[in-house]
Amino acid sequence: MWTVLGAPIDSSGAGRGEEFAPQALRRAGLPEVFGAVDAGDVAPPLRDAVRDPATGIIGFSELCASAQALREAVAATLAAGERPLVVGGDCTLLLGTMAGVRDAVGRVGLWFVDGHADYYDGTSSPSGEAADMDLAILTGDGPPGLVDLAGEVPLVEPADVVILGHRPASLSSDTAEELGRVPDAMGRMSAEEIVAAGPEQVGRRWERALAARGPVWLHVDVDALDEAALPAVSYPQPRGLDWEAFVALMRPMLASPALVGLSVADFNPDLDGDGAHARRLVDALARALT
Repeated sequence: MWTVLGAPIDSSGAGRGEEFAPQALRRAGLPEVFGAVDAGDVAPPLRDAVRDPATGIIGFSELCASAQALREAVAATLAAGERPLVVGGDCTLLLGTMAGVRDAVGRVGLWFVDGHADYYDGTSSPSGEAADMDLAILTGDGPPGLVDLAGEVPLVEPADVVILGHRPASLSSDTAEELGRVPDAMGRMSAEEIVAAGPEQVGRRWERALAARGPVWLHVDVDALDEAALPAVSYPQPRGLDWEAFVALMRPMLASPALVGLSVADFNPDLDGDGAHARRLVDALARALT
């Protein structure tokens, strides 16, 4: 049984479209696709748009509180024998989500499907948004209050993570800088490498690699899709996955017996006036489930 947990977090604190993604994807039929019970929104949005001088993170105190609320909801869902479907919001939702998973099941792996590595810190991030740095925080590089959200640091071992769908270093100097911060122990494949190797084969390979170690969470930032396929994201980029590659990549991971749950982030309904992109995304997730 799946349970939808809404996490309407926009880490800019500006109330951008990601904050409204949970309701947009509900309207597009996401709970019905998963046969899920909808538990509503469980984490409050951010309203502080000021970059904290100590950590370099926007709305740091509010973010800690929101992450803690999401942690408790995810842990309770897993304890009840249900599988969480965390719908955001931006990738900041991973902080509370993975803390809750760690509380409930212990050591966990992470299939991280994302157009970015999310590996800045409070100093190097151009924006101060925690969505620039969520994966770094999860794997041990971040401030107290977030990096130690579930007690032990790191929340996820770098060797238990693979980044799938990021853009190549040749895209821009910023992309190269961020990728240069990623630990060597962490697996990664760009969108172009995935397409060249065969998306379903790549999904199978990394399903086996992480599932062999124990339970695994699947996180999907929809900006792994090329901007021509899905322009309704806050930071669209070229050289990403098309819809067919996106579906084929996820299918083995969604079918894995090791799958603990799924999070979906970064859809921006402000850029989807008629709801067509939301429906396309929900349809793609439905196809990936079959």
